[in-house]
Amino acid sequence: MVLSQTKYDRPGVLQEAGSAMGYQFRAAPSSLPYCSHCPTMVSPALHLISPRKAHHVKTEYNPAFSAYMGKTPHEHRQGWQPPEGAVCDHPSGRQRKRPEDKPSAAGLGKTRRDGEVDSTEGASSGKKPKLEDVTSEDNNLADLMPHVKVQAVETVEGCTHEVALPADEEFTGLKPRTGKPAKEYPFSLDAFQREAILCVDNNQSVLVSAHTSAGKTVCAEYAIALALREKQRVIFTSPIKALSNQKYREMYEEFQDVGLMTGDVTINPTASCLVMTTEILRSMLYRGSEVMREVAWVIFDEIHYMRDSERGVVWEETIILLPDNVHYVFLSATIPNARQFAEWICHLHKQPCHVIYTDYRPTPLQHYIFPAGGDGLRLVVDENGDFREDNFNTAMQVLRDAGDLAKGDQKGRKGGTKGPSNVFKIVKMIMERNFQPVIIFSFSKKDCEAYALQMTKLDFNTDEEKKMVEEVFNNAIDCLSDEDKKLPQVEHVLPLLKRGIGIHHGGLLPILKETIEILFSEGLIKALFATETFAMGINMPARTVLFTSASKFDGKDFRWISSGEYIQMSGRAGRRGMDDRGIVILMVDEKMSPTIGKQLLKGSADPLNSAFHLTYNMVLNLLRVEEINPEYMLEKSFYQFQHYRAIPGVVEKVNKLEEQYNKIQIPNEENVVIYYKIRQQLAKLGKEIEEYIHKPKYCLPFLQPGRLVKVKNEDDDFGWGVVVNFSKKSNVKPNSGELDPLYVVEVLLHCSKESLKNSATEAAKPARPDEKGEMQVVPVLVHLLSAISSVRLYIPKDLRPIDNRQSVLKSIQEVQKRFPDGVPLLDPIDDMGIKDQGLKKVIQKVEAFEHRMYSHPLHNDPNLETIYKLCERKAQIAMDIKAAKRELKKARTVLQMDELKCRKRVLRRLGFATSSDVIEMKGRVACEISSADELLLTEMMFNGLFNDLSAEQATALLSCFVFQENSNEMPKLTEQLAGPLRQMQECAKRIARVSAEAKLEIDEENYLNSFRPNLMDVVYTWANGASFAHICKMTDVFEGRDRLGQD
Repeated sequence: MVLSQTKYDRPGVLQEAGSAMGYQFRAAPSSLPYCSHCPTMVSPALHLISPRKAHHVKTEYNPAFSAYMGKTPHEHRQGWQPPEGAVCDHPSGRQRKRPEDKPSAAGLGKTRRDGEVDSTEGASSGKKPKLEDVTSEDNNLADLMPHVKVQAVETVEGCTHEVALPADEEFTGLKPRTGKPAKEYPFSLDAFQREAILCVDNNQSVLVSAHTSAGKTVCAEYAIALALREKQRVIFTSPIKALSNQKYREMYEEFQDVGLMTGDVTINPTASCLVMTTEILRSMLYRGSEVMREVAWVIFDEIHYMRDSERGVVWEETIILLPDNVHYVFLSATIPNARQFAEWICHLHKQPCHVIYTDYRPTPLQHYIFPAGGDGLRLVVDENGDFREDNFNTAMQVLRDAGDLAKGDQKGRKGGTKGPSNVFKIVKMIMERNFQPVIIFSFSKKDCEAYALQMTKLDFNTDEEKKMVEEVFNNAIDCLSDEDKKLPQVEHVLPLLKRGIGIHHGGLLPILKETIEILFSEGLIKALFATETFAMGINMPARTVLFTSASKFDGKDFRWISSGEYIQMSGRAGRRGMDDRGIVILMVDEKMSPTIGKQLLKGSADPLNSAFHLTYNMVLNLLRVEEINPEYMLEKSFYQFQHYRAIPGVVEKVNKLEEQYNKIQIPNEENVVIYYKIRQQLAKLGKEIEEYIHKPKYCLPFLQPGRLVKVKNEDDDFGWGVVVNFSKKSNVKPNSGELDPLYVVEVLLHCSKESLKNSATEAAKPARPDEKGEMQVVPVLVHLLSAISSVRLYIPKDLRPIDNRQSVLKSIQEVQKRFPDGVPLLDPIDDMGIKDQGLKKVIQKVEAFEHRMYSHPLHNDPNLETIYKLCERKAQIAMDIKAAKRELKKARTVLQMDELKCRKRVLRRLGFATSSDVIEMKGRVACEISSADELLLTEMMFNGLFNDLSAEQATALLSCFVFQENSNEMPKLTEQLAGPLRQMQECAKRIARVSAEAKLEIDEENYLNSFRPNLMDVVYTWANGASFAHICKMTDVFEGRDRLGQD
């Protein structure tokens, strides 16, 4: 036998192992090695080659992929046959199969027998199996679920400790530490910190889920200290460069043997403790870095950012690629499904994973509301977490009164001018009561600066503090050129900083952001106006947090912030050991409904849901690596795991629904179903008639005061009420931003007294039949009018006295007595004068179906209502079964990996990979591009688009790939820039066209618009030697965004 050694192997271990077995060494090529007996390219691993058998034996010394030892057999390239007399150890000696033919997740590692069909193929064949088939099939799928069990360890001092274990392992408890701890602390540890450190001492992975500023970093520091003591390497990853830089400084002061790798900066890469961004770690894993074979612990800070729609996939890729022999410390804000995440880690890496969860806050928070138009703060959540219902209702009533006052006061100022003055008043009050420092969160960079400039009359710093600010600031900007020191942003910020007022957002120059962070941490900034990025892990708490608004633009639409986002940002309030409580103030206006307000203040943290999605860079890198393929990545993702976990519950739901469905026995069922369908069809046609009647041009002329109308929404039927008035409002369409007229009818309705008690926070409810309710004017949208009567009543001019309103109720009841067969309605054709031909056809259909209904024998049956409700119930169960089947189909769709097949098809048609999934030169180039559109850039390079461009033109063109800001300016480009832009757009159109032909969902217009040329002329001017100060005057983009690629 001959022992082949690669450059990645440990020499000492190999010589020793080879000598013991009598093997000889043979040098391997310097590039990625090939099998000695077949043309299979393999990863850097030890290969044992026999003259009788050509086979690959995985060893524990594989630096990047020891997680996959023996799991994924090497497969030969298409068309290769082993030498005569040699038997290949690949399963059955088969040739390499297409990845699509490999067993899917439904098989979970089982080898398919001849003639068997993968469950994913059945789902994609278009055949719709019967209910019984679906149930049995998915029961089988549920049996193949990953088996992980969760065991409670203990609950002490508000800390819950659980452990996720492989199903075949027993938890024997954690051994108490013997000897000196790896790190000692000058303060007593909290219960959750002690539990997490005990897990680390036992060399077991742990997820620590706790509130912001609770002290999670202590657990990470202990893992680092333990690894350094044991002469092992440890990696600390964070979501953003700024956080990596901060953690590096902290770790370096503590341990010294620390390095930093962020892509921009590399410091001491051979250190035992490496701080890096998650993207850097992923890149190291894809390239088989030898660093990984020495790593014992990997720490993921802010792991809850795995749910980020754009970058969350990087965390999943990295966790899947990491070896099984590595242990993990995951630090997270509070997440309700922490146990599920631990189960995934256990299933993925076949090792226990502990969950340490606590809601404990070292510094309790008080939450206040400041209603627009109000004159003070109202405590709505106290330091014990108790919700103050009365205070909340009062605040909502203030909002409502302010809104009514604004309607009546036409001479008043527009609402937009009130916000800033309110911010000014609140900040001033905070300073007067010594509740500083305060972080004021706004969800717009322009708002941040506008609010800060309103504080020009306030001064929070002493003369000595002003001198310190100026000294720190001048030292920081010394690295800038004299010309850059005169940038408007640099000149304008210093006067604010000297008065203790700071600004922090993504549009600031990096040097200014860092300087402001230092000044804030040193207590020289008392009021910091920041966007939400400041809450992203940087450890800079304040005593008070103020929200100027509760709505934000998320890149697509304006929406209310989630309770999880609110919890994350409000968690910056309260400094441990310095404040007895933190203060959170939420400014709200009349647009916020009471329901939204309650959800925000009383809601729980957002769950950690997978944001996994395929990218071409991921697919190409996985095709390049031998041990793992894209199918494996998708099957092992947290996204897939969450779908798996849902399947048994849905199968059980289907079984129960089937049981209920079969229990309902209806006599003469076929006849009953015919009658049921006739009535359902009549109800549908009635909705169509309502749509005509609800059109403003038809109904508004008849909504005079006194008109009887029937009001019904999805949940409540108010019955008959009386129109008081109607008004027209403007409603912004969510996607287009256009104004859509909205008509609101004020109707006097019979309401429940209970619901009227909290009218500011709860919608009115109809009075129950046995209840003596109260008549109340309720605003109702036109489409909720289920009927308009031809009857009009007299109503008193003044409806404020309750007796006047109750007199209207008596009139309504009198009308109903007079018409026992039903209150007469306006005829849409004869009375309302609707001459639409479509309406006439609907009415003809109604008449035909009514004739069939009245002539049906069941219509006069004395048990009609009982039989009908039974049939209605059975039909509803049938619909629920269909919905559950769709859920199961969705789970199977994940297993089919349709999108992956489409993406591979695109890669083959564009020449990035062959039909047997071997990547071509184009694919190898695209593998190296991770910060922009890899397909388009590679196509441009291979098409020679850059060949005739100057360096300045190429730089300007590349700005389209990294500029993502919204700008009101669309530059008029010269031909030397417009020409290359057109060529790039033609390349993009071709990629979009090929993608569409490959059945991949893509919007060509949106794809083209994602490459924004707004800064092409600016970048071109700068590349030709213009100063940064000069190009800043050419655009309305913030200076920090002119530095493309900065986060």
